[in-house]
Amino acid sequence: MHHTIARLSAEDFEHHVKDLAELLADAVDDGASVGFVAPFGHEAAEAWWRAQAPAVAAGSLIVWTCHLDGALAGTISLSLPAKPAARHRAEVVKLMVHRDARGRGLSRALLATAERAALELGAELLLLDTETGSTAERVYLTGGWTRFGVVPEYAASPDGVLRDCSFFYKRLTAAA
Repeated sequence: MHHTIARLSAEDFEHHVKDLAELLADAVDDGASVGFVAPFGHEAAEAWWRAQAPAVAAGSLIVWTCHLDGALAGTISLSLPAKPAARHRAEVVKLMVHRDARGRGLSRALLATAERAALELGAELLLLDTETGSTAERVYLTGGWTRFGVVPEYAASPDGVLRDCSFFYKRLTAAA
């Protein structure tokens, strides 16, 4: 199985909104804690992605897609801060892989792509958060990320249950 990862321009982003919405709806339906609660369908997912378009156009949100054998299988985004004193850091957001494409290393490939891009943009410190005990947390723990804290009952899972959230950072170097 062959995968390709591509950064979306503002125009490309517009053309991918429906597929990104499908991916987001799948993640929520599968129980991923990505900021939404059920019921959450394609329409709400599409509205959320469309609301990100101005940030994509402004360059403060960078979105990549991962296609597996021609179909959208995953995405990751990098949020860049607007404050001049924070330009050395960025936040990894919305790393998602479709449930049918998991277990093929796509999360790690997407994460590596975002890490390289962040470094190229001068961001040497990355931050993210994820549900404690989740599969995503294991990806970060084994990928060189450092957990710096857990906040109890920080976010609701799609079923509305409050879950603990782990916060991570990673210092990037040219060798990374």
